[in-house]
Formats: sequence, structure tokens, C-alpha cells
Amino acid sequence: MFDVGEYVVFGIDGVCQVESIGSLDIDGISKDKLYYTLIPVGKNGNGKIYTPVDGTRITIRRVIDREGADKLINEIKDIDKLTVPDEKKREERYKQVIQNCDLREIIQLIKEILARKEMRDSIGKKLTALDERYFGIAENCLFSELSLPLEMEKSEIRDYITSRCDCVCIK
Repeated sequence: MFDVGEYVVFGIDGVCQVESIGSLDIDGISKDKLYYTLIPVGKNGNGKIYTPVDGTRITIRRVIDREGADKLINEIKDIDKLTVPDEKKREERYKQVIQNCDLREIIQLIKEILARKEMRDSIGKKLTALDERYFGIAENCLFSELSLPLEMEKSEIRDYITSRCDCVCIK
């Protein structure tokens, strides 16, 4: 169970802060069931998310700590790109990665899309809308989460990773 005030990662909504834990005062919902009230970070406090404390449908986990963030950044060069053997299932695979909330998989996704961009650039084509959309989502997930333990603005994370990795693994 998470505590009020704690930061968590909640599915595709990304980093959220636990505002409260309790029953919901909504007709038709059991007063015996506990829910987290989550506030998405970086969305100017607009909107709340209610999810069952015992829910299993959507991934919810603690935000990575400083030690984990440093370790992950040190390993970025060694993380392979995502492989998507069936082109027709590309979007399904991308969506699955985002929903899993696994930062290593998100880095793999970013690397895959960067490789696709490089390949398409070499033949004079633009990145597909699908790749552009998921690249933005993946970067937002990664940078939003890393910004908390690293105590940096989300906009500073790319440059920080690049300087630490001594490579351009994340553009």
C-alpha cells in the first residue's frame, strides 16, 4: 500500500502523487472498498484519478529512487533497442511497453524509434505518426519519473543523460 503524499507511477498516466486513500462517495460504489485518489504530476493539478487500492488491471508502482535512477542512467548504453518482429503489431507492442511502466522497456522503445528515425532519414522519409506519438509518450514517461529523484526539471533530463552516458542514446 502506498502512503498519502507518496509519488507513484500509474500506467499511461505516469507520475502521480497520492492525494488520499479512502472510500468514494459515489452512488453505486461500495463504501467498503478503498481507493487511491491520484493527482497527475505536471498537469497543473487538473484532474484526479481514482483507482482501487487492491486493483491489478493497471500497473502502479513507486517512483524510482536516486540510486536506481543513477544505476539506470549508467546502464543506458548497454540496453538494447526494442524488437518488434511483426510490423502489424507495432502499435500493440508500443502500447504494452508504456502500460508496463518499466523504465528499461521504455528506454528500449526510445532506442527502437530512434533507430527507425535514422533508417527512414537515410532514405528520405519522415518518421511515422505512430512512432512520433509513442516517442513523445515514452520520453515524457522517462523524463517525468527521473526528474523527481534527480531533483531536476523534466526539460533538463535529456542533457543530463547525454552528459552522463557520454553518448547520444536518448535524443
